[in-house]
Amino acid sequence: MDAQVKRELKQYSTAARAKANAWYFKSGPGQYGAGDIFMGVSVPDQRKVAKHYYSNITLPEVLTLLSDPVHECRLTALFMLVYQFEKTTDEQTRKRIFEFYIKHRAYINNWDLVDSSASHIVGGYLHGKDAALLTKLAGSNSLWDRRIAMISTLYEIVAGTPHEGLRIATILVNDRHDLIQKAVGWMLREIGKRCGKDYLISFLNTHYKTMPRTALRYAIERLSPAERTHYMKK
Repeated sequence: MDAQVKRELKQYSTAARAKANAWYFKSGPGQYGAGDIFMGVSVPDQRKVAKHYYSNITLPEVLTLLSDPVHECRLTALFMLVYQFEKTTDEQTRKRIFEFYIKHRAYINNWDLVDSSASHIVGGYLHGKDAALLTKLAGSNSLWDRRIAMISTLYEIVAGTPHEGLRIATILVNDRHDLIQKAVGWMLREIGKRCGKDYLISFLNTHYKTMPRTALRYAIERLSPAERTHYMKK
């Protein structure tokens, strides 16, 4: 079935989109997505393919797609995993998908791959459980492990619980990589929006003088002009 999925994706591909995506996802030498390959398929078309196949595809077949050098194959595989995870109420199935995701996370190696899957699968599975894994991922040398740790907390944040997000943000608040700074700022902004502004303000009052400007800008986007001016003054 994995071969069928790839053939169907190919039908939606365009050379122009492949070129644009290679630039957008920084696949050039020395960039964070160096060496990534694109066939040029839009996200809506990838979701369409994933919805068609997810209920019948096996995890070994998903792994074939997830380990493919073509970016769209990996993203479509992750969409299918998310659909499988969210459509089942069986805890053993959810555990199996979660463990599969963690075991093979080396293939989840660009920001859109992380952002489309981590909160759904990792955050969803760890909800109400020990989240020590997120601490381990946040301390990893892998950029993508650290982003998985931060984005996974969105599940709890959407549910109105800020504590894991604040905890992981505290670990990563001074991370020097732009993609982690953006993730930290984004989650802080969501905490202010969904859990209460006071949580965001408390975090900012502790960290705003030293945290990277990118993270700070993302975090304060929804604040008033006067508040944004105050926090941008180092």
